Amino acid sequence: MKLLTAAQSRELDRLSQHRHGIESYALMTRAGEAVADATARRWPERIRAGVMVIAGRGNNGGDGMVAARRLAANGAQVRVILLGSIEELRGDARRACDEWIGADRRVVEATTERAVSSAIADGAGVIIDAIFGTGLNAEVKGLARHAVEEINRATAVVTAVDIASGVNADTGAIMGVAAQADLTITFGAAKFGHVSYPGAACCGDLEVADIGFAPAALAELGATGCYLDRAEIAPLIRPRLANTHKGTYGHPLIVAGSRGKAGAALLASRSALRMGAGLVTAAIPDSVAAIVAAGQAELMTEAMPDLDGHFDGARTVARLATLAASMSALVVGPGIGVSNGTREIIAWLADHPGSPPTPLVLDADGLNLLAQLGPARLKRSSRPTILTPHPGEMGRLLGATAAEINADRISSALRLAGLTGSHVLLKGNRSVIAGAGGEVCVNSSGNPGMATAGMGDALSGMLGALMGQGLDPLDALKLGVYLHGFAADRVAARRGPVGYLAGDVIDELPAALAALQA
Repeated sequence: MKLLTAAQSRELDRLSQHRHGIESYALMTRAGEAVADATARRWPERIRAGVMVIAGRGNNGGDGMVAARRLAANGAQVRVILLGSIEELRGDARRACDEWIGADRRVVEATTERAVSSAIADGAGVIIDAIFGTGLNAEVKGLARHAVEEINRATAVVTAVDIASGVNADTGAIMGVAAQADLTITFGAAKFGHVSYPGAACCGDLEVADIGFAPAALAELGATGCYLDRAEIAPLIRPRLANTHKGTYGHPLIVAGSRGKAGAALLASRSALRMGAGLVTAAIPDSVAAIVAAGQAELMTEAMPDLDGHFDGARTVARLATLAASMSALVVGPGIGVSNGTREIIAWLADHPGSPPTPLVLDADGLNLLAQLGPARLKRSSRPTILTPHPGEMGRLLGATAAEINADRISSALRLAGLTGSHVLLKGNRSVIAGAGGEVCVNSSGNPGMATAGMGDALSGMLGALMGQGLDPLDALKLGVYLHGFAADRVAARRGPVGYLAGDVIDELPAALAALQA
């Protein structure tokens, strides 16, 4: 599903009007009617208790007044509360208001907090939130903030016009306060804020209404945002031809593990095998080599020089220089620990991409070491690279707190991609993918049961296998991240939402992949 920024949404509106001759008020009329019709379909019983439209002074408020007119024409009892005075309205919003009043109906002009509270206290079965649209880029204050707080205290169900008021359409950030909608009707295409937390939690169910934007205008935008769902993912799956062999499907090298963390190497390696890699080799410190070798019969292992249970940096680099040249992808970081030796390995990877460059997935402690070295160091490398931080690791890479990262996940992912020239996955609920070319995707699959040890190790192995099979980094991220969550959703449906393990998800991968191809 395509995702737009607020600026792209405005441009879609402008192009449709000025290049393709679609009247602005026709778009507003169809938008308001779409809101009314969706609300009536969803809550026919609630509407009998009355509808309250809370309108701002911009075009979002105009959409709400059109919705009011449509619902009233169909027999609903509707009240319109304007946050301000009618004289402040301009353009299409004023026209929508005049048509509402012209039908012998009134607008409550609420210019004080007391007036807002009094009007909302009268109650309704449904509230239509038409205060702010996708253009909001400042903290909600004053009368609007009070109105949003009153909406959230009300017992009515809430339909949001375009986006829940107070949610930033580009990032999903909460701009001080946001309406808690049960249903959001947006127009033309979804916006990043609809599907990105924390704002996604305010949007309720999302419906995208076709209100007649010119199809050519949408094509002209060149939008690069998407919400990953089955329709997006299915074309990325490569069917296997009969006349192939294990050498056809790549050979990733998994550089992982240390004393006490042999499991990370096993999980990453097993997931690469389950993802269809023809061959997988795990390069692990000698002290844990026997554990890893015994844990998966199909896995090849390379015992690397060991220093107190961790990689001996200089001697390991010498071995890797030979090994990596024959590999189709590298996965580095799960369970390697932070030490002088592992720092040497990450520095070597950044500075020596190989010829031709071997694709790299950098995860876990590999990211923490990169933060110490300076993430911009990767910008000089020609190696196709995927970085897979969780918010804490992302914070260390960008010099921010995890809370700051989560407040604007999309911008954070884009910033790291720009800083490093890499493809970035910011993990978490609705994981964000930022491509090195500025593309942004938000993942739809997965569930809270995935918040357990080893899930990231499993994903890193999957990504290494996919790049090793020849997928470019962005496509590998799209397919790997969605499939990872999709497999976990299947496990949760079968075994229960909590208590399943990373190994359960890994074992589900072949069936999940087959289901996506069905």
